[in-house]
Amino acid sequence: MSQTQLDPQTTLELEAAAFRRLVAHLDAHPEVQNIDLMNLANFCRNCLSKWYKAAAADKGIEMDYEVAREIIYGMPYADWKQQHQTPASAAQQASFDNKQP
Repeated sequence: MSQTQLDPQTTLELEAAAFRRLVAHLDAHPEVQNIDLMNLANFCRNCLSKWYKAAAADKGIEMDYEVAREIIYGMPYADWKQQHQTPASAAQQASFDNKQP
C-alpha cells in the first residue's frame, strides 16, 4: 500500500500514533540528553514542544510554551531538568557549538 492509498483520517491517525510512540520512547529514555539529540538529529524535546505549540496555534489554540513542554516531557520542564538533565560535557558542547551558524 502506498501513502496515496491512505485516506486523510487514517494518515492523521498513523502520524499521531507515531508521534505518541516517539514521545513515549523519549520518556522511557531520559538518559538521552537533549544536547545528544541536537548533536545527532538537530532536534530535541524542546523542539518537539515548540512544534506542538505551533501546531496548536495553527488550529487557533493559544498554548503556553511551558504547557507544551509539560505535554512532551510528561512533567513540568523544571522537574524533568532537575531529575534527568546532566551538565553537558566539553565534547558535547563543542559538537553543539560547531553546528551553530
